[in-house]
Amino acid sequence: MSTAAGAFTVVGGDERTIHEAPDEVKRTRVSGRQHFAGAIQGDGSVEWVFCYRIDGSAVFTGFQRIEGSIDGRPGSMVLESSGDHAGGRSKGTWRVVADSGTGELSGISGEGTFEAPGGREVAYQLEYRLN
Repeated sequence: MSTAAGAFTVVGGDERTIHEAPDEVKRTRVSGRQHFAGAIQGDGSVEWVFCYRIDGSAVFTGFQRIEGSIDGRPGSMVLESSGDHAGGRSKGTWRVVADSGTGELSGISGEGTFEAPGGREVAYQLEYRLN
């Protein structure tokens, strides 16, 4: 296994309400764009569904596509993403979607984590294997 670590910057996004009613959880759809630095170089896009609890914290799940390179190997991949959001902080996990790698990232597998303490800068780590 190899480790890719660095940070990505959120460069844009949008959040739209799917369902909201008194005394119920609120569901939203969040789209975002990122720029990756570190071992992963390139750009990403994500589609999440957030479920906000009554206290304002949330859980989310979705898919993130990254196009660029990992440790100098060009290609793209899709990550399944899930996590928690509370008080402006987010943290979550990634899992590479099987058969989603292209170019020199074909056959990639792995898992990782990401954490945003607040703001647009997000630290990441991805443990990966290329077959």
